[in-house]
Amino acid sequence: MKQIITIQHCQSQQHVNGMMGGWNDWELTELGREQAKRLGERLGLELAGQSVKIYSSDLKRAAQTAGPLAEKLGLEVEYRKELRELNGGPQLQGRSKAWYREYRQNCGFQVDERPLPGMETKRELYRRLESICQEVIARPEDTVILVSHGGALMVWNILWLGLPPETMNTCGIQGKAGAVGVFDCFEGSGMRRITRIGDLSYILD
Repeated sequence: MKQIITIQHCQSQQHVNGMMGGWNDWELTELGREQAKRLGERLGLELAGQSVKIYSSDLKRAAQTAGPLAEKLGLEVEYRKELRELNGGPQLQGRSKAWYREYRQNCGFQVDERPLPGMETKRELYRRLESICQEVIARPEDTVILVSHGGALMVWNILWLGLPPETMNTCGIQGKAGAVGVFDCFEGSGMRRITRIGDLSYILD
């Protein structure tokens, strides 16, 4: 059995400054750095002695979340663009959440909709994550860790369950900053399951 652990990056600047996330390269806040430190210590203790591989989005807020855990385990992080948040396109750069909420009042966000020119669709994000999902399953390590973003991990949850992208037209499974999910893959049978999702216990004081 292979274990995949997902980590949604800890509190970052866009959580408190009213700005959009996406591919805007925000750093963690002071609280977010403390959360990442706690997560690294606690999860690192659980994984001690296991063979572990760590992947992370290359955006700063994810990389800074992955850092303390990698240090605790004595591992290098492999940074992958595939684990980035949904790409909002050039028009979303430097925009506030209030601006985007107002803009979206008259448009939806179904799986193939592109609210802004150059914006990634949910289906495109699903396909982007699909390739790394297969890579993760093929890894030789007992545990593979993915440090990513809320929107990307919402899509990952749908993908992992084997549900089609169209599922996202009606539902989604999304955690909060610092949330941990645990996913099992039974080699041979190919059966997948979600053991834990949205676990915030690693970052709580």
